[in-house]
Amino acid sequence: MCDEKTGPAPFSDGEAEAVRDFTAQVGLDGLIDVHTHFMPKSVLDKVWAYFDSAGPMIGREWPIAYRADEDTRVATLREFGVRAFSSMIYPHKPGMAEWLNGWGADFAARHPDCLRTATFYPEPGAADYTAAAIESGARVFKSHIQVGEYSPLDPQLDGVWGVLADSGTPIVIHCGSGPAPGTHTGPEPIRALLQRFPSLSLIVAHMGTPEYEDFVDLAEQYPQVRLDTTMSFTDFSEADAPYPPSLLPRLAELGDKILFGSDFPNIPYGYLHALQACARLDLGEEWLRAVLYDNAAQLFGIGIRPPAADR
Repeated sequence: MCDEKTGPAPFSDGEAEAVRDFTAQVGLDGLIDVHTHFMPKSVLDKVWAYFDSAGPMIGREWPIAYRADEDTRVATLREFGVRAFSSMIYPHKPGMAEWLNGWGADFAARHPDCLRTATFYPEPGAADYTAAAIESGARVFKSHIQVGEYSPLDPQLDGVWGVLADSGTPIVIHCGSGPAPGTHTGPEPIRALLQRFPSLSLIVAHMGTPEYEDFVDLAEQYPQVRLDTTMSFTDFSEADAPYPPSLLPRLAELGDKILFGSDFPNIPYGYLHALQACARLDLGEEWLRAVLYDNAAQLFGIGIRPPAADR
């Protein structure tokens, strides 16, 4: 059951089966979700409290659909058939990132299907702890320009971007101006960043909402720039920032550079809807299979799914 704030409970009747049925119908036996949030309880509680308040960066009701304890949330993803997921962590002040990286390492050690996630902040020593996280096994980083309120061009990040570019480690970066503009959001700072570090492996979160075309441009221009589908194309996002139909042919051409992300557990609708929203773009099952599994599998070196005839 659910209430106005919590949304549908994890493991609601038939939900996991419906998700697995959807993936089977498109020829998959699992999913990879590159944009899920697991973080220390004290931090997640504050994030949920902010969503509950419909704060100024949100501006409308945003019920958390999968509000539950950590073990239940991990189990929920596994029940959905998610083979690999992330623990998107991000700081909002100095002195926080290295602590979060330690938590992320511990979480991934307890959950081997988690892509070990790390983060950073413009502060002294950031390049050193970024390099240390990579050396000890971090597989993906999260940068949240909006919440962190920092410029990606901050000189204190020069060493961080250099380390990440040299290692080829992907960074999921929330840099679009949705759901509300930040001081440093938008495509221009990212365009300038890529001019300096063209080999950065950036995964632009939320398809770059709402500056969709600008970030499609960057994905077309730079070989290592990708986009994630997080919350995009859903009824919730389409109400405020509809994806332009004119860009769909270009998304079809970028089929190997689009990765599925959900924002689980912080979504205001069921997980299945995020999948259906991608499917209803009608870009073909091959495109959909690549987005839901193959592209992330290749990027992160996860076992490629077996051909349908072998399953």
